[in-house]
Amino acid sequence: MRLATLVVVFSICTTVIFSQEKPSKKDKKPEQTVASATPAQPRPPLEFGLSEDTPVKIKLARTMSSKDAKAGEKVDFEVLEDIKVRDVVVVQHGAMAIGTVTEAQPKRRMGRAGKLNINIDYVQLVDGEKVPLRAVKGGSGGNHTGAMTGAIVASSILFFPAAPFFLFMHGKDITIPKGTEVSAYVAADTPLDPAKFNNQSSAVESVTSKPEASATSMSAVVIKSTPDGAEITIDGKLVGTTPSTVQLTPGEHTISVDKSGFKQWQRTITVTGGGALNLEATLDKLP
Repeated sequence: MRLATLVVVFSICTTVIFSQEKPSKKDKKPEQTVASATPAQPRPPLEFGLSEDTPVKIKLARTMSSKDAKAGEKVDFEVLEDIKVRDVVVVQHGAMAIGTVTEAQPKRRMGRAGKLNINIDYVQLVDGEKVPLRAVKGGSGGNHTGAMTGAIVASSILFFPAAPFFLFMHGKDITIPKGTEVSAYVAADTPLDPAKFNNQSSAVESVTSKPEASATSMSAVVIKSTPDGAEITIDGKLVGTTPSTVQLTPGEHTISVDKSGFKQWQRTITVTGGGALNLEATLDKLP
């Protein structure tokens, strides 16, 4: 580690020395003029929307391990804080963010560690739309990569600047414990329609102002799918991926199960309160 640090410091110092070195009189040509660098044009501000690199604090909804994870498996995250634009909530606390396992391999012989790469894909907005995320601030261009180094080492989470992946090393397997908190970032400027969010904001406030339903009136609904790893949406709100168990209040609920490359599965159920329900969604491939 010390050797690597010395190499980095040496490289930085060398660059500084070279940049300060003046050309000799012999090499200097009077007729040469230095072209002024064209200043970068600032991006026009969004009238209403999420700016690139807006932080989204999320936590992992379940423990992930290279021991049993599978490539293509969906990973659920929960948003920890409301995100507002002009005092209007556009991403609600408790909303879902979704990731995808891109590589998974358990520990192997000869002491070789396992592999676990997870892509942070997107977060759901209050209006039901999705906004792409990435794990590194400024990851598209990368001037912030060096600045991330201290935070990466301190948190023991390794981010790859080329794509939103992260790892958490634990012995010979790679494990990310449930509840692990990370910050993702909005991948690009995203204009939004304020009319949709003003209405949704009022709905959110009215729901949160109501007393929480008692545990005895809630019903546990187990939702599975074939194949699994499909997104579950209940009453227009993304709640996780299959297989999952969700708690629903009494009344009528519309449940949709979606997976890329398959037809949407949808059912409307009536929950009477208490007990448990099981739903199995068999997804048909698109032609």
